[in-house]
Amino acid sequence: MKKVLPLILALLLSGALNAQTKKAGNTPNVSWAKNVPAEEVIQWRRHIHQNPELSFQEENTSKYVEEVLKSLPNIEVIRPAKTSVIGILKGAKPGKTVAFRADMDALPMQEESGVPYSSKVENVMHSCGHDAHTAMLLGTASTLSKMKDQIKGTVYFIFQHAEETPPGGAVDIINAGALKDVDAFFGMHVLPNFPAGHVGILPVGAASTAQDVFDLHIIGKGSHGSMPHLGIDPVVVGAAIVTALQSVVSRNVEPGEMTVVTIGKFQSGDAFNVIADRAELAASIRTTSDDTRKLVETRIKEIIDNITKAYGATYELDYISTYPAIQNDEALNSLARRSAAAVLGKDKVFDAPMMTASEDFAYYRKIAPVSFMTLGIGEGAANHNPKFTVDENALQNGVKAQVQIILDYLNK
Repeated sequence: MKKVLPLILALLLSGALNAQTKKAGNTPNVSWAKNVPAEEVIQWRRHIHQNPELSFQEENTSKYVEEVLKSLPNIEVIRPAKTSVIGILKGAKPGKTVAFRADMDALPMQEESGVPYSSKVENVMHSCGHDAHTAMLLGTASTLSKMKDQIKGTVYFIFQHAEETPPGGAVDIINAGALKDVDAFFGMHVLPNFPAGHVGILPVGAASTAQDVFDLHIIGKGSHGSMPHLGIDPVVVGAAIVTALQSVVSRNVEPGEMTVVTIGKFQSGDAFNVIADRAELAASIRTTSDDTRKLVETRIKEIIDNITKAYGATYELDYISTYPAIQNDEALNSLARRSAAAVLGKDKVFDAPMMTASEDFAYYRKIAPVSFMTLGIGEGAANHNPKFTVDENALQNGVKAQVQIILDYLNK
């Protein structure tokens, strides 16, 4: 009995510890995890962060990515566009083709994050996390490049230029024909104010919004500020348009369907006592369905046309439809959820709300089904904020999720 009692206690203690471990959601062990280059991912990210380049100007960034890819075993490198790079890994056995995409471009703003590896380029900053996206996908390529014998099929690692600036870099790569054999596309975007290292599965169907923009020039008639009857005031016309546009969402769009009309620019005149002859308005419009997108465009154009006529003004309108909404595939979403949970633990995978921002990743759906997800990077300033920062401890989980998703897709 004396010998049995310690054994029973040990078993009970072991069971309690196992239960505690499961409750805590410790990361599952995977054999390939030792190949994840966690330190290099941070080094790559910091180099790119310090040397940001704007959309369609990612020459040094793309060269840097190409050099890293060429240093890895079993990776073929192609350049489908001037500043984009694709790494191709062919597995030991034939099978499907899967692509994972990262974007590389920065934004035109002065960094205020205060990190020691801040941007060296004046008024250019990686304030949306594309440096982290690129570094993570390099980490994924590095990890899988050592696993050729375990891969059935082909992996495309897409390092895309110009996500931030329409028409977007995805269109260039698609038009180049480099991705015609891909069977499925995955993408991941870092987001602050979600737990660091937790993967968010965006909704099936509309996972982001479509983006349209317009630039409106109202042409009135200049006059002295004390003689308004001799002029046509474009500021008054513009104000009436701004007010009327608020009714599009509240009175034309079906309640409950996400739609945003934001007037981000209203400029006119240079002096307090002069009625200017012109005013300029610019707006961003976000919708999720094709029908609503068409409805909103029609109503905006009608409002602008009728109000300017009513005031005796004329106008010039440039209405541009840019990125469509990402439409997440149900089967790919389910696979991504299972894969992320398998490698990170179920407690580190959550249902993410639809992104109200827009993404040119949506264009890849023209070729094959897509699934787009998020990676939490901890508390901090929002994307596109000069104080934006990334909890770099989260990046290793991003790499692990990407690797597992790719392996599971090819081997399912």
